[in-house]
Amino acid sequence: MNKALLTSAIALAISSTSALAADLKYAPGEDSRFNWDSYEMLKKTDLKGETITVFGPWLGPDKALIESVIAYFEEATGADVQYAGSDSFEQQIAIDVQAGSAPNVAIFPQPGLAANLAAKGYLTPLSSDWKGWINDNYAAGSSWVDLGTFADEKGKDQLFGFFYKVDLKSLVWYVPENFEDAGYEVPETMEELKALTEQIVKDGETPWCVGLGSGGATGWPATDWVEDMMLRTQSPQDYDKWVSNELKFNDPKVKAAIDEFGWFLKDDFVDGGSRAVAATDFRDSPKGMFSSPAKCYMHRQASFIPSFFPEGTVLGEDADFFYFPAYESKDLGKPVLGAGTMWSVTKDSKATREFMKFLQSPIAHEIWMAQSGFLTPFKGANVDAYANDTLKKQGQILLNATTFRFDGSDLMPGKIGAGAFWTGMVNYSGGQSSQQVADEIQKTWDALK
Repeated sequence: MNKALLTSAIALAISSTSALAADLKYAPGEDSRFNWDSYEMLKKTDLKGETITVFGPWLGPDKALIESVIAYFEEATGADVQYAGSDSFEQQIAIDVQAGSAPNVAIFPQPGLAANLAAKGYLTPLSSDWKGWINDNYAAGSSWVDLGTFADEKGKDQLFGFFYKVDLKSLVWYVPENFEDAGYEVPETMEELKALTEQIVKDGETPWCVGLGSGGATGWPATDWVEDMMLRTQSPQDYDKWVSNELKFNDPKVKAAIDEFGWFLKDDFVDGGSRAVAATDFRDSPKGMFSSPAKCYMHRQASFIPSFFPEGTVLGEDADFFYFPAYESKDLGKPVLGAGTMWSVTKDSKATREFMKFLQSPIAHEIWMAQSGFLTPFKGANVDAYANDTLKKQGQILLNATTFRFDGSDLMPGKIGAGAFWTGMVNYSGGQSSQQVADEIQKTWDALK
């Protein structure tokens, strides 16, 4: 090779390496928050020439975020990982697996769909060591094993999914300045939360802002309240039986959870009174905390709700949150309600198995933790990798959870979880009794059989 060609080849090699490095969000070894040893371990696996296809629900910014994580696996192993996202994921994955064109890995926003596909033989069980790994490395590990375990086509329970990227719902939002001015302290138990609610009323103020409005989905925020109350008044096993209707919707245990929600819906407890909540859009309801004077002091909602706070709100300063607490007297631990994405193998290969193992590494969690919109119950990830104190605090709530359960309405049949349950909660807020509401929902469920 002549000197000119050699110089050109070297320049091309340097350019290619630089381009590859530029694809990595954080230069390996340079940020001490990350477990770079777990990244270096990936380099022992040579997957050059291998292609892995991944299909999920993420588009736009979330697509860029997951690709920023995948880039580390590609750089270390030489594999080509092709992620595709769709806002019609649920419909498309069912079509693809039945047509024999399944991706190697599918990312399910709801485990119910995965359970249906597993029962038809379209999912590959995870290897036998996964169950032990999840139990040892995830907070409330048995919860995650339970959520990813379904019956296969022969009716045998197997672990089919691994949860990666979790959303947190068991949160109460408040304005620290309002609490400080009034002399209120953040409650640590449900007993203290109820006492604080009553104290705010005694002081002539309104404790809660609640909004159930959501267009055609009006009522869903109340289902989250009831689910949280089921976890705080009944065992996780009863929660699971309720979700599958083994425990009927009009069982006294479920009725009691609805009434627990109703305790917070008293007219003088809620801005505008209990009958106003169905007409109040859930996106507008937290704004009452920021008005002057404040229309309410607290708002129970998931981790996404700051998107609807007034523009310029600084989390940790202008607004903060605390864990929606459990009853100290009921000894049910610290349950957490939420959602998450479950990763399953829909077309097996050696490279696919190695990619799934990558999700067990700290670096696979920390890269996304350091950006936005990602929470994990993985105890091996460094909580200091979170991009801000808000995410870190939410992550610690997950790590402290003794039980995690998926949003129950999302696991119920659509006519219940996205129909009768929503409608029933609107009727309940309008004055119907918990017994009437529960009977009507159960009647709808019975009609499905």
